[in-house]
Amino acid sequence: MEKYRLLREAVIENGLLGTVEIIVPEPATDEQILRAHHRSYLTKVAEGRLSEREVRRLGFPWSPELVQRARCSVGGTIAACRAALEDGVGVNLAGGTHHAFPDHGQGYCLFNDVVIAIREMQAVGQIHRAVVLDGDVHQGNGTAAMVADDPTVFTFSLHGAHNFPLRKERSDLDIGLEDGAGDDVFLATWSRGVDQALASSSPDLAIFLAGADPFWDDRLGRLAVTKGGLAERDELVLQRCGQVGIPVAVAMGGGYSRDVRDTVRIHLQTIQIAAAVSARLKACQ
Repeated sequence: MEKYRLLREAVIENGLLGTVEIIVPEPATDEQILRAHHRSYLTKVAEGRLSEREVRRLGFPWSPELVQRARCSVGGTIAACRAALEDGVGVNLAGGTHHAFPDHGQGYCLFNDVVIAIREMQAVGQIHRAVVLDGDVHQGNGTAAMVADDPTVFTFSLHGAHNFPLRKERSDLDIGLEDGAGDDVFLATWSRGVDQALASSSPDLAIFLAGADPFWDDRLGRLAVTKGGLAERDELVLQRCGQVGIPVAVAMGGGYSRDVRDTVRIHLQTIQIAAAVSARLKACQ
């Protein structure tokens, strides 16, 4: 998608390289992906043997480039988690593919980077418990289903009640907003949900999906949140996690504004806020 190239360019053009370091992630390995996905699914993806129905559900035509990009996106979230555990905050300039299930992709999501990254951090002994704070406008159904019976992962999703997916899974905490909800309702609900999720999970790591799609001019969003409201959302979660010493790995999530530059600006402000919070944390060390 064009937004990822434009976002990387915007990070450089806005002088953030003085405060953040851009690292090209290693692609996720089969071993890492298999911590969350079925081997039969990974084999079909790798060999290009998805059925027509599976390709339609995914939303993208299969290609070797798609698979490689998905592996790199997962690798970016793994790297963001490692950076967060070391520095307090880490950011993937992509990621947030929360609609992928163990045995199939959905909604432009081939592999579930959130769950794979959590499983990787658990497998290598860097964390025991994690919380997912999903601020994408679409419910994180794949993530919720993957960890439904796992008490070590708490999932919170704030999303459009009547938006995709039509059939919602059960997160540990789901809050659905009515179409047209604006800044006041969105932020009050987000604040309440974040507090409840953090209090209920005692996490070693938070993964925050900073979706740009609650924006009022997003083609798939159906909410009415401003760029300023989304900046407040980002500041709130990063500050509250920072106050109690919870590292935060940020993934970009969705964004489909009519003008792609709006999506890029929203994602860029997330990175700017994360960089500022990271700098404050380092200054306090």
